[in-house]
Amino acid sequence: MKPDKVLSLIGLATKAGKTASGEFCTEKEVKAGRARLVIVAEDASDNTKKKFQNMCDFYEVPIRYYDDKNALGHSMGKEFRASLAILDEGFSKSILKQLDT
Repeated sequence: MKPDKVLSLIGLATKAGKTASGEFCTEKEVKAGRARLVIVAEDASDNTKKKFQNMCDFYEVPIRYYDDKNALGHSMGKEFRASLAILDEGFSKSILKQLDT
Protein backbone atom coordinates (compact mmCIF):
# COMPACT_ATOMS: atom_id res chain seq x y z
CA MET A 1 0.00 0.00 0.00
CA LYS A 2 2.77 2.46 0.91
CA PRO A 3 4.51 2.39 -2.51
CA ASP A 4 1.21 3.10 -4.27
CA LYS A 5 0.65 6.11 -2.01
CA VAL A 6 4.06 7.63 -2.80
CA LEU A 7 3.69 7.09 -6.54
CA SER A 8 0.17 8.53 -6.53
CA LEU A 9 1.41 11.61 -4.65
CA ILE A 10 4.13 12.03 -7.30
CA GLY A 11 1.41 11.74 -9.96
CA LEU A 12 -0.73 14.38 -8.24
CA ALA A 13 2.23 16.73 -7.90
CA THR A 14 2.98 16.27 -11.60
CA LYS A 15 -0.61 17.07 -12.59
CA ALA A 16 -0.40 20.19 -10.40
CA GLY A 17 2.78 21.23 -12.23
CA LYS A 18 4.88 20.90 -9.08
CA THR A 19 7.55 18.50 -10.35
CA ALA A 20 10.62 18.65 -12.54
CA SER A 21 11.99 15.41 -13.94
CA GLY A 22 15.10 14.25 -15.70
CA GLU A 23 18.68 14.92 -14.65
CA PHE A 24 19.03 18.37 -16.19
CA CYS A 25 15.73 19.82 -14.92
CA THR A 26 16.14 18.29 -11.45
CA GLU A 27 19.64 19.75 -11.16
CA LYS A 28 18.41 23.16 -12.37
CA GLU A 29 15.61 23.28 -9.76
CA VAL A 30 17.92 22.24 -6.90
CA LYS A 31 20.48 24.90 -7.81
CA ALA A 32 17.74 27.54 -8.20
CA GLY A 33 16.51 26.73 -4.68
CA ARG A 34 13.01 25.66 -5.79
CA ALA A 35 13.35 21.93 -5.10
CA ARG A 36 11.82 20.80 -1.79
CA LEU A 37 12.62 17.10 -2.26
CA VAL A 38 14.67 15.06 -4.73
CA ILE A 39 13.76 11.46 -5.52
CA VAL A 40 16.26 9.24 -7.33
CA ALA A 41 15.42 5.77 -8.64
CA GLU A 42 17.15 2.95 -6.76
CA ASP A 43 18.26 1.46 -10.09
CA ALA A 44 19.89 4.71 -11.26
CA SER A 45 23.62 4.56 -11.93
CA ASP A 46 26.03 4.98 -9.04
CA ASN A 47 27.35 8.11 -10.74
CA THR A 48 23.86 9.67 -10.82
CA LYS A 49 23.19 8.77 -7.19
CA LYS A 50 26.51 10.25 -6.06
CA LYS A 51 25.98 13.42 -8.10
CA PHE A 52 22.54 14.10 -6.61
CA GLN A 53 23.61 13.09 -3.08
CA ASN A 54 26.48 15.59 -3.15
CA MET A 55 24.32 18.32 -4.70
CA CYS A 56 21.49 17.83 -2.20
CA ASP A 57 23.92 17.83 0.72
CA PHE A 58 25.41 21.10 -0.50
CA TYR A 59 22.06 22.83 -1.14
CA GLU A 60 20.42 21.24 1.92
CA VAL A 61 17.60 19.55 0.00
CA PRO A 62 16.23 16.22 1.30
CA ILE A 63 16.95 13.29 -1.02
CA ARG A 64 15.40 9.82 -1.06
CA TYR A 65 16.04 6.73 -3.17
CA TYR A 66 12.84 5.03 -4.23
CA ASP A 67 11.54 2.28 -6.52
CA ASP A 68 12.85 2.02 -10.09
CA LYS A 69 13.07 4.25 -13.15
CA ASN A 70 10.02 2.71 -14.82
CA ALA A 71 7.78 3.18 -11.77
CA LEU A 72 8.88 6.79 -11.26
CA GLY A 73 8.37 7.63 -14.92
CA HIS A 74 5.04 5.82 -15.09
CA SER A 75 3.73 7.69 -12.03
CA MET A 76 4.45 10.95 -13.90
CA GLY A 77 2.86 9.75 -17.13
CA LYS A 78 6.21 9.67 -18.91
CA GLU A 79 8.88 7.20 -19.98
CA PHE A 80 11.38 6.07 -17.36
CA ARG A 81 12.85 8.76 -15.10
CA ALA A 82 15.97 8.35 -12.95
CA SER A 83 15.43 11.55 -10.96
CA LEU A 84 12.76 14.09 -10.15
CA ALA A 85 12.32 17.13 -7.94
CA ILE A 86 9.19 17.99 -5.97
CA LEU A 87 8.72 21.77 -6.02
CA ASP A 88 5.88 22.10 -3.52
CA GLU A 89 6.34 22.06 0.26
CA GLY A 90 3.03 20.29 0.91
CA PHE A 91 3.65 17.44 -1.55
CA SER A 92 7.21 17.18 -0.26
CA LYS A 93 6.09 16.76 3.36
CA SER A 94 3.41 14.20 2.40
CA ILE A 95 5.87 12.11 0.40
CA LEU A 96 8.55 12.28 3.10
CA LYS A 97 5.98 11.22 5.68
CA GLN A 98 5.12 8.13 3.59
CA LEU A 99 8.77 7.27 2.90
CA ASP A 100 10.08 7.79 6.43
CA THR A 101 7.45 5.74 8.31
